[in-house]
Amino acid sequence: MKTDDLVALLAADATPVPRRAASRRLAVALLVSLPLAALIMQLEFGVRRDLVQVMFWPMFWVKVLVPFSIAVAGFVVLQRLARPGVEVRAGWLGLLLPVLLLWGLAVTSYLLAPEARRADMVWGQTWRTCVFNIATISIPIFVAAMLALKGLAPTRPALAGACAGALAGAAAAAVYAFHCIELAAPFLAIWYVLGMALPIIVGALLGPRLLRW
Repeated sequence: MKTDDLVALLAADATPVPRRAASRRLAVALLVSLPLAALIMQLEFGVRRDLVQVMFWPMFWVKVLVPFSIAVAGFVVLQRLARPGVEVRAGWLGLLLPVLLLWGLAVTSYLLAPEARRADMVWGQTWRTCVFNIATISIPIFVAAMLALKGLAPTRPALAGACAGALAGAAAAAVYAFHCIELAAPFLAIWYVLGMALPIIVGALLGPRLLRW
């Protein structure tokens, strides 16, 4: 049998992939895993008691919306990476811009603060646990995202795994914000970013092993 005939035979029964299959699969993964992440936060740490009060403070919303924005950008980039031949384009900017804005805010507030307060703005009260708390909350989201990717077709598994980690870490940071007592921009720029970076590193390492096809 000629090669062209074999290709034609194999393609005869091919059916088109449903539109937005990757987006739907990843969205289902998030719908399942986000409540689990919130449950872990509630059971392990609990929602802060003064939540209603701090919701009127601008820095609380910075703490929530920066990782939320990264998570949204991570979803957009990830569903592109899950499809062969689809370019990410400006999606990377959506991942980097919130971090850059947070760092800019952190540097500005640090330099404007009295010198006696600067150490507290960096270390806060929870720097020893913040990174690992975020990483812990991210576990169900990361697992769900990787399982969703496993049924898709990422051609750059390390990059796709890292992006799954970015989505999971950022979503977890947004959830953790409802427990965390820290509000200083330098603290968030260091420890929250590290907490989001940890799942990214794990995803980049596991991607080539788990997402090969």
